[in-house]
Amino acid sequence: LPQLIVGPLAGAWTDRHDKRRLLIAVQGILAVQALVLAGLTAFELIGPALIVAMSLLLGVLNAFDTPLRQSLIGSFVGRREDLPNALALNAMLFNAGRFVGPPLAGVPAVDAGGQCGLLDVAVDPRFADNGRVWFTFAEPGDGGNTVALAAGRLGPQGLSDVQVVFRQQPRVRSTLHCGSRIVFDREGRVLLGLGDRFSRKDDAQTLDNHMGKVVRLQPDGRAAATGNPFAGTPGALPEVFSRGHRNIQGAALHPGTGELWAVEHGPQGGDELNVVEAGRNYGWPLVTYGRNYGIGTRIGEEGPRPGFEQPLRHWVPTSVAPSGMAFVTGDRYPGWKGSLLVGTLRAQVLLRLTLDGRKVLAEERLLQGLRERIRDVREGPDGFVYLLTDSADGRVLRLQP
Repeated sequence: LPQLIVGPLAGAWTDRHDKRRLLIAVQGILAVQALVLAGLTAFELIGPALIVAMSLLLGVLNAFDTPLRQSLIGSFVGRREDLPNALALNAMLFNAGRFVGPPLAGVPAVDAGGQCGLLDVAVDPRFADNGRVWFTFAEPGDGGNTVALAAGRLGPQGLSDVQVVFRQQPRVRSTLHCGSRIVFDREGRVLLGLGDRFSRKDDAQTLDNHMGKVVRLQPDGRAAATGNPFAGTPGALPEVFSRGHRNIQGAALHPGTGELWAVEHGPQGGDELNVVEAGRNYGWPLVTYGRNYGIGTRIGEEGPRPGFEQPLRHWVPTSVAPSGMAFVTGDRYPGWKGSLLVGTLRAQVLLRLTLDGRKVLAEERLLQGLRERIRDVREGPDGFVYLLTDSADGRVLRLQP
């Protein structure tokens, strides 16, 4: 009863007023009252008290914002996880006070906090044969954390044979701009988008690190054997595919051309949609439409500037915070075939971009009444479009034509 009654009321109050101390005080009073009512004998006390305590804990957690709630849940069960994208790896899906599914075994230690934690998840192109699932996460360690790429076999009890095949270098003490999207190209190689970690933005322009880069790897984590543009460049890491990115949050392979398309966050404005090509420089932080937070001053040139790629689409003066993206390839949605769908976090809409080759002809903002952060967008094998929302009560939604 405390969970069912107080949790939603407290959640509505905190959403509007952020009065967490008041929430905790109210929950505490209810806990004391419940314990008194339950305590005629030791036996009668212990059972109801545990149930009420757990119920109150769930009610409190359900009222908190998503990062804090997930951190508290992770600490309680012994594993700290923040799963904005990795629904398939969600060790504990918390929804309206209910646990859905047991925790998956085999997930490595995760440094969850801020914008980092468990990040992207993708099934292997040969999943039917090898059962492999790929995922990225913030891996803790000496000197800070790193964005790591791992793969393991998915079985009835969880993951087995988990191996980390790549680690972003260097390690950084940061909970920001982990980025991270996994895309397989047509040859089965892994294209991985990596953020600049916020404090290392200038490193996005140098080739001796992985900050603000897209890397291309063989499935075992080695740099791709052929075709990587900087493999023979002195001082460059051979796996670097492109540079000058800030915080890639969505990526997908174009179904017709096989090109990598990606969206990334700008600072204050300056979100971008790009076609990511080998050896190209996408500008950050030298060329950007984004401005410094708060004061609105320029960060770099707006371009065009020789040697730097211009985005296909950018959003100013206000960021939409683009996230997961997918191309529509089927016919379930009349007039949508060939469109690019992009979820947004700040704008809280689903963008439908009408394309002509690499030109964006129009932008339509869908689901404006949903008022939820749309973290991921996928087209299922059934042709339906699926969305993952990012909130205190996140949901998987299927779009009906």
